[in-house]
Amino acid sequence: MKLYSVLLLTASISLLGCQTTEIIPPKTAAEVNYVDMPTLLISLDSDGDGVPDESDECPNPPENVVVDGRGCPLTTIGTGLQMEYRAFFAKGSSELTSKYQVELDKVAARMKEYDTAIFKIEAHISEDEINREFSSLPKNRALIIKNYLLLKHGIESKRLMTLNCDAKAPIAPNDTEEGRSFNRRVYGLLTEPDNDYPINLKAGICLEF
Repeated sequence: MKLYSVLLLTASISLLGCQTTEIIPPKTAAEVNYVDMPTLLISLDSDGDGVPDESDECPNPPENVVVDGRGCPLTTIGTGLQMEYRAFFAKGSSELTSKYQVELDKVAARMKEYDTAIFKIEAHISEDEINREFSSLPKNRALIIKNYLLLKHGIESKRLMTLNCDAKAPIAPNDTEEGRSFNRRVYGLLTEPDNDYPINLKAGICLEF
């Protein structure tokens, strides 16, 4: 009887040894809390000036300086040599209205005060002005500014750089009339003479003529 009990116990242990148990690792916290979320695209603004890097033409401006839509310091008229100028136009027009002539008079006065300064004139159009009818419009807008300074104020031609930017550097969306009206413009910058060309020219956006 004892021998039978020993054999029965041995057989039971052998059967238990043949069984295998599948060990399932516990889920990680990340797996437990995983939620399929939509991807969010973030526009980087490395210098924190409020202008995304892809549109920023002047990275790392000085601290506490107001910048324009290009990320460049906005110079207030009446401070130092550097001066910015903006004129806006009606669709298909290169007519310089009186209020922009008054501002251009201030540029001329500064150029006479600093007789080595040069004035860089960027002419822009909106996307709805890109057609054969308006093909000469950017040049006409730049030349109306240049000729005003030449003829009324006697500024030397060599001190005036004219650039045709076409519709390649908008400052507002072209899908609304308000945005297009901002893009029909001339942007001018009065600076010391140097060997450095405007960023838009170096980037191949604008062409000097």
